[in-house]
Amino acid sequence: MEYTQLGRTGISVSRLGFGGAPAGLTNYLSSYSPEDREQRDNVIRALQRAVELGVTYFDTAPAYGRGASEVIYGEALAGLGDGVFVATKVTPDFVGAHKGLGVRASVEASLTRLRREQLDLVQIHGSSYSREQVDAFLAPGGLVAQMEALRDEGLIRFLGFTTEDNNPAVYRFIESGRFDVMQLCYNLLYQHPAEQTRPFGSMFEAESKRMGIVTMRTVTSGLLQRWIQWANPGNTFDYTPALLQFVLSNPLVDVALVGMRDVEVVEANVRIAENTEGRIDIRALHEKYV
Repeated sequence: MEYTQLGRTGISVSRLGFGGAPAGLTNYLSSYSPEDREQRDNVIRALQRAVELGVTYFDTAPAYGRGASEVIYGEALAGLGDGVFVATKVTPDFVGAHKGLGVRASVEASLTRLRREQLDLVQIHGSSYSREQVDAFLAPGGLVAQMEALRDEGLIRFLGFTTEDNNPAVYRFIESGRFDVMQLCYNLLYQHPAEQTRPFGSMFEAESKRMGIVTMRTVTSGLLQRWIQWANPGNTFDYTPALLQFVLSNPLVDVALVGMRDVEVVEANVRIAENTEGRIDIRALHEKYV
């Protein structure tokens, strides 16, 4: 397994990360229920197999099945302690509904479900942020200040945010210097966070702040595969290795998250991640023809 330092945290993590949405969300990408004991046990075996194969970065969220993903992670990873890095999230809507107690309530519930005394990383769980939201989050006593207080108390080690956007809000979060990690959508189809030909993009800005950079929708969440099937219904080529290698080829990326439910999928993705000969020169790929 390939490892790297997660930004300025000083923590070494696997470059392949285990994404938790498929563990908690019903019928996410394929037929599945976290209430089905057999399917649930498959995910637990997949998580434990990932640990055996050297995966150390595990990402989840309370919003994945109303805590179901965290409960499954807690059962699978219980007792592993320092061997794994567990990242979860707080949802702004939950925090807003519970006023000043929202962040603490969310974090304490996550600690219970994950069976841990401390959360390695807690991220604001978002897709796109408005200017008003960022103002409120960064204000004195706001969401970020509440997260920082829990970090100072020792319940959280590091802070982050997630986004599927590259709007001004993302750059304000980065410039604030208050986050250790940024998780964002980046893959072969969505390359805007790291435009190589200029270069520009939020990944470059986060790197300048020594933030950890984690990608979600790494293998396009099935979008490329769906388009290929529409364009060429007879095509049976597996694009997963190429898609994962593309993201891992970007030196700005610390961890590439892939959602997994089955041991076989874990083993296949670990083989891909370990095959560093499959990497490409991202900058050379984008060189202009003259």
